[in-house]
Amino acid sequence: MSSAVILFIVLLYFLVLLGIAVYTSRGANNETFFIGQKKSNWLLVAYGMIGTSLSGVTFMSVPGEVNAKGFAYMQVVIGYFIGYMVVAFVLLPLYYRLNLTSIYSYLQSRFGNTSYKTGAGFFLLSRTLGASIRIYLVLIVLQHFLLDALGVPFAVTVFVILLMILLYTFNGGVKTIVWTDTLQTTGMILALVITIALICTGLNFSFSDLWSTISAKGYTTIFQTGDWKAGNFFIKQILGGAFVTITMTGLDQEMMQKNISVHNIRDSQKNMLLFSVILVAVNMLFLILGGALYIFLEAKGISFPAKTDETFSLVALNYLPPVAGLIFILGLVSALFPSADGALTALTSSICIDILGMKSRSDWSEEKKLKTRRAVHISITLLFLVLILIYQQVITSSVISTILKVAGYTYGPLLGLFAFGILTNRKVKETIVPFICILSPVICWVLAQNSVAWFGGYQFGFELLAVNGLITFTGLFAISYKTKSIIQ
Repeated sequence: MSSAVILFIVLLYFLVLLGIAVYTSRGANNETFFIGQKKSNWLLVAYGMIGTSLSGVTFMSVPGEVNAKGFAYMQVVIGYFIGYMVVAFVLLPLYYRLNLTSIYSYLQSRFGNTSYKTGAGFFLLSRTLGASIRIYLVLIVLQHFLLDALGVPFAVTVFVILLMILLYTFNGGVKTIVWTDTLQTTGMILALVITIALICTGLNFSFSDLWSTISAKGYTTIFQTGDWKAGNFFIKQILGGAFVTITMTGLDQEMMQKNISVHNIRDSQKNMLLFSVILVAVNMLFLILGGALYIFLEAKGISFPAKTDETFSLVALNYLPPVAGLIFILGLVSALFPSADGALTALTSSICIDILGMKSRSDWSEEKKLKTRRAVHISITLLFLVLILIYQQVITSSVISTILKVAGYTYGPLLGLFAFGILTNRKVKETIVPFICILSPVICWVLAQNSVAWFGGYQFGFELLAVNGLITFTGLFAISYKTKSIIQ
């Protein structure tokens, strides 16, 4: 299938998204944009959040790692499931009881304005870096496999994609992306299922034949129970996955913005439970696809790619029927849009509410608030544009890894802040809070760089996030004092 035809179908896909946006944003206002007026359908939120959780990086990376790691990624997914239970039954009740629009407002009521701004600032840094680099990684793939052949410059690709996302999130915000994410999650899951089916057809396999072959290859091994010092030891992976979920879902405005847009706590909890079950199943599909890709390559005598991230694209675009290339591109776009539109909306909400104090500005008219919110939305889009173009000029694979790690490190202070607020009844000396929150990730970075030498070969995995939160918690305790009156 030609690049021009695929591009045309992608544009049709966007027009469908834009049509949904026009329909859902009728009569929209700031409350619609921020939390959907708390009228979101919990079933749609649960299903659509799959697309937000599984970025384009996941779409390419998880299948590619199966040859080297088997199904070991399911250790982390089990941890995710545990973390979602904590989010559902600890954090969501807190957010609903305080009727929050921005979840970082909790830090203001619990500690004060400095802690509030510190928490929001760490989120803004984390999400800006994390979202922009993930968008860049997907756009590079689209550019290489689709748009270079049409002579489209990368800068034009970035501008057009970001403009698309800006257009369909501009008015409706959360109310719109709850619906568009549903479509995009469907596109991603269909891409997985159809590609697996095409591989089975190419190998003359039934699904049971495929599973038996994957199992015989040893790919289905999940638990790594050997060296407890290794980064992939199963307990570390499970606990790390749980803390990743608690922080990067439960303490992340992008993810929680959709959850608290559901009318009541009971439905929001049902949403989280259903979402967690679907996410486990979808991740298993990614791993089955990974096994299928490597079995296909071996059966056809095709060399494995040097970069594992290219395994899915290599097979789909070169060795399966032409429709597979279209399915891959649509699946990749379906993975890109939810992670980008949610980040754009959440960053806009956090700046407007947490930094500019829009909710409490009684001296601002609704028209001024609307204009300000739109200006912020456009500004963040332009910031993404600039960052992505900078990445194109200076980035290497090591820089990608560093940026993603930095984004991960900055969630540790959020974990420590919220844990200290929920688990203790102490207040803190606010002027010192920012220094504690900056110092904690620095200490963790030093530990990660030297753990093998300092701790007898110990390698940190995802559990470093928990250590980060614990250091922040300890630092906050050191600058705290008892109080009688507390809001939790």
